[in-house]
Amino acid sequence: FVLLQVTTYHVYMALQTDCHVTVTESQQHQLTPDSASPAQILTLTVGSINPAVRPFDIRLISTEYAELREKLHAPIRNAANVVIHQTITELFLETFRAQVDLNRPYTLPSGQEVEPCIGCMQAPAGTKLLRLCHAEGADTESECQQCFCRPMWCLSCLGRWFASRQDQQRPETWLSSRVPCPTCRAKFCILDICVVN
Repeated sequence: FVLLQVTTYHVYMALQTDCHVTVTESQQHQLTPDSASPAQILTLTVGSINPAVRPFDIRLISTEYAELREKLHAPIRNAANVVIHQTITELFLETFRAQVDLNRPYTLPSGQEVEPCIGCMQAPAGTKLLRLCHAEGADTESECQQCFCRPMWCLSCLGRWFASRQDQQRPETWLSSRVPCPTCRAKFCILDICVVN
């Protein structure tokens, strides 16, 4: 895998196995062309152990930093004075992952293999929805339902799906809400998500 930066007059590239990436600077901008909200622009310096490769800088919006970090095989170092502001969705995803890790794991039946996630096609489909939090009493429409889908989604994609189905104006309700399975539409909550062993 190669990191590329294309400018007007140059094409910079470095092998991920040979490079080291450092967040060197952040700038806060009050207005951006895509959004009325403030944006943080990060500068990442890409260096290489190969002396023929000159260091180069990549600039990106901080909301895209988490996606870059997931796809990059090289470690990213952070200069001590640079603070990276996360979006509410990224903060939720951290809490989402921590909560799911506390849930009961799911063991695949013998002979069944883990397939790639159908959301990103990069990570293994590491989650299974099991109705574990069913409440006693009358069955209402807001109750969680049993999902019969095989493991099809990685935790990151399922977390993003979960966050996208929420009321963006009320983030305090996100963890306690129910959303439909992205495949079969059976309703589930965060307690029904099991990590595949």
